[in-house]
Amino acid sequence: MDRRSFLKAIGAGAVSLTINGCFDNMKSSSAGSVGNRPNILFCIADDWGWPHAGAYGDKVVKTPAFDRLARKGVLFENAFVSSPSCTPCRNSILTGQHFYRLKEGANLWSTLDVNIPVYPLILEAAGYHVGYWRKSWGPGYLEKGGYIDAHPVVKEYSRGFKQFLDARKPNQPFCFWLGADDPHRPYKKGSGRKSGIPVDKIQVPDFYPDVEDIRSDIADYYFEVQRFDRDCGRAIKLLEEIGELGNTIIVMTGDNGMPFPRCKTNLYDMGVRVPLAISWPRMIKPKRRVTDYVSLPDLCPTFLELAGIKVPGSVTARSVLPVLLSNKNGRVDIKRDHVIFGRERHTPAQAKPSLDGYPCRGIRTDEYLYIRNFKPDRWPAGVPEGATHSIGVFSDVDDSPTKSYLIDNRMDPVVKRYYDLSFSKRPGEELFNITKDRFQINNVAADPQYSQIKAKLAARLIAELKSTDDPRVVGGGEKFDEYPYFE
Repeated sequence: MDRRSFLKAIGAGAVSLTINGCFDNMKSSSAGSVGNRPNILFCIADDWGWPHAGAYGDKVVKTPAFDRLARKGVLFENAFVSSPSCTPCRNSILTGQHFYRLKEGANLWSTLDVNIPVYPLILEAAGYHVGYWRKSWGPGYLEKGGYIDAHPVVKEYSRGFKQFLDARKPNQPFCFWLGADDPHRPYKKGSGRKSGIPVDKIQVPDFYPDVEDIRSDIADYYFEVQRFDRDCGRAIKLLEEIGELGNTIIVMTGDNGMPFPRCKTNLYDMGVRVPLAISWPRMIKPKRRVTDYVSLPDLCPTFLELAGIKVPGSVTARSVLPVLLSNKNGRVDIKRDHVIFGRERHTPAQAKPSLDGYPCRGIRTDEYLYIRNFKPDRWPAGVPEGATHSIGVFSDVDDSPTKSYLIDNRMDPVVKRYYDLSFSKRPGEELFNITKDRFQINNVAADPQYSQIKAKLAARLIAELKSTDDPRVVGGGEKFDEYPYFE
C-alpha cells in the first residue's frame, strides 16, 4: 500500500485501527519485506538533550544519522519527556501514561507494575518480533513489580540489531529498542578534544560561565552523542542492506537533558526537551519540521496504531500518527499547543535519612514555561552536604568538571550567580518568558505584569493534572517519598 492508499484507508482524522484492519491488506513491493504491518526501530540515547544535533543548528556536534532521519522524515521542534529522569521517562514511554500515574514507577531506581499494559508486550502478543539491545527499561528492580522471569521489552539481544533480525521468523514484523548508555556519565576527561571536537567553538548555555573546563566537559558529552549516532547509522544501513528500510518507521530521541547542572532532572528546556526525528520512507513526506508539542509517551499509542492494535484505555498520551502523515510544516494540530511534565524523586538527595524527592510539575507553551514547586523548602538539586545518596553533595546532579567548577568557584561574585541558578533553593512558582529568555534564567513569577498569565497557566496545569489523577493534586502525593530506592 502506498502513502495515498494508506491515508485513504485510515481516513483524514485521527486513526483508530484494529488488528484486522487495513494493515492486513497492505502488500509490500520490496523483496524481503515483512509484509502487512510496518516495522518499528526505536533508538533512544541515555541523557541526550535538545538542541544537540546538527539538524537543530548545533555546528559542533556531528549527528549524521539523526540529521538524515530529519531530512527523510519529520523533525520535531517541540519534543519533551514526561519526566527528566531515566526510569520514570522510560516507564512513561512504555505505558503511554504520564509518569505520575505509575505509582513507584514515577521515581528513579524503582519498578514497574506488571499489570500496567506496555506496548512491546502488546505488539509481541499481536505477532511482532520484539527485543532490545543495551539499556531499555530502568534502572530499577523489575521483580518488585511482578516481572518474574519477564521483561517489559521482551528479550535482550546482547550482540545487537543483526542478532535480533537473524532471530525473527520470515515475513514477521518487528519492533526493536536500540538503547545505549551514551551519553550518560562518567566520561573520559578530554575525550572530546582528543577526538577532534573543536572545543573553542562550543556554545556554552547562558546559565554557565564560558570557561575552558565547561566547554571541554561539553565536548566530552558530544563525543558520546556522536558514538550513539554512529550506532543508529549502522542500524539504518543494515535495514537498507536487507531491503526493509521502506517499511520501517524509525524514531530517534533521548530520555532527558544532558547530565549537567540545571539540565537533567530539571523542568527547564535543557532538562525536559529532547531531540526527536521520525522517518518512514514509504509513508512520511520528507523534509518536514513541525512545531506541534509532543511528549515521548505519545510514541506508545503511535506504535500500537501503526500495528493496527486498539490502544488500551489506561493510555493518557495521544498518537502522533496524524501529524506524521500530514503534508504540513509548522503547527499541524492546533490542539498540540502545550505539554506538561514533572518529576518526583531522582536520587534520595535530601538530608539523611530522608528519601524525599523534589516534586514539581510544569507546563510549556510557545511563549511561557510555568513551574509549580510543591516543596520549595527542599533543595532542587539536593542538599549541599549530608545527603542520603552516596554522592553526598547536590546528589541529583552527576559529578562532573562543570559541577566541580561551579562549586569550587562559588565565592567568585561572577560565578556565584551561575552557582545559584544550578543549586540554590527555588520559590514555589516559576515563570519564564520564552520569547525573551531562551534558557529560562529570569523568573518573572513575582512580576505584577505577568500575574494574569501566571494565574492562567497555573489553572491550566492544575486542571490537566486533576483530570489525569496526579496524586500531588488529587491526594496521596506523599507516597512518592515513601517508595523504596533500589540502587
